[in-house]
Amino acid sequence: MDIFAKCDKPSPAQELIERGVYPYGHALESRQDVEVIMEGKRRIMLGSNNYLGLTTHPEIIEAGIRAFEQYGSGCSGSRFLNGTLEMHLELEEELAKFLRKEMVITFSTGFQSNLGILSAIVGPHDYVICDRENHASIYDGCKLSYGKMLRFRHADMEDLERQLQKVPENRGCLIVTDGVFSMGGDIAKLPEIVKLAKQYGAGVMVDDAHGLGVIGEGGRGTASYFGLEDEVDIYMGTFSKSLASLGGYCATSKRIGFYIKHASRPFIFSASITPASCATALAALRHLEAHPELVDRLQENSTYARACFHKKGVRIIEAETPIVPIYTYEVYNTLAKAREAYEAGVYVNPVLPPACAEGECLLRTSYMATHTKALIDEATDILAKVLKPNA
Repeated sequence: MDIFAKCDKPSPAQELIERGVYPYGHALESRQDVEVIMEGKRRIMLGSNNYLGLTTHPEIIEAGIRAFEQYGSGCSGSRFLNGTLEMHLELEEELAKFLRKEMVITFSTGFQSNLGILSAIVGPHDYVICDRENHASIYDGCKLSYGKMLRFRHADMEDLERQLQKVPENRGCLIVTDGVFSMGGDIAKLPEIVKLAKQYGAGVMVDDAHGLGVIGEGGRGTASYFGLEDEVDIYMGTFSKSLASLGGYCATSKRIGFYIKHASRPFIFSASITPASCATALAALRHLEAHPELVDRLQENSTYARACFHKKGVRIIEAETPIVPIYTYEVYNTLAKAREAYEAGVYVNPVLPPACAEGECLLRTSYMATHTKALIDEATDILAKVLKPNA
């Protein structure tokens, strides 16, 4: 049998291309900013995770240029071999201090961070319990771990307890949750999760990819938001969102971190973060520390956008983060509305199964600290006109 025969079968993607609503891969011709040039036309960007707007900040760009000039374009090896720069250690030390954890380990991407952490910590005889709406990288990390994965209904603490009761007393258990859920924009019920973890002797890991720079004291994330920094065993996060770069990290105790560092195959066998990526992440972290008001500005813009949608009769999912999803329900309707918005000058992200449940499709809008109220007014006006039949 031809292993590639599956490639010739009709696919949903091909059907979307033929219907003119394929939503992926629109090419940027400008910087990642609040306004972009995409396929030759100005678009207001409401689809980026550049929450603090630092990808265009002169200090951040200059840090990357200096690193290129000093260290060259790449490290050409893993952190275990020739791939550790003094700057990697500097970034890990400063991020650990910022997050109030003993140790930080950096990975080449955020996706690899979850693979690397979970595959190291969760062994063949352990259990890992996940919120059903966790990021795909968490699911893949669980598969790579060979542990037993259980899932609980999204934000349902009674169901989480039912899953915990299935774990034998002589087995290790880790509860893993997104801090800020990337599609719905809601925040994990971390106080209740921590309470149940203590009751059943489980560890707690929070994926704070969309929490760092967004919520918590000075943007320190979900655990800080709830005052639970000492109660969460592991934070995972990325540099590709608020810190305007590329890479990921694990923040934890020295005991746990030392073990992960020497057991994580994605850490041991991957090339380290490039000099420019490392330098820009470090510069962005320092900028965030020096300007905590950016987090307040981001919150103000998010609140303003919600108020605009309410005023214009557009039904949204309510939350407290810069992720503001709009209900569109069915797949084709969602793709058609995303396309109409794009043609009218606003880029948004359509959310389709499996990223959401069947019949619960969304347009995911997201905001930056650098958006102006005038841009938010313009964008929400356009979206309200596009969505008028569903408003």
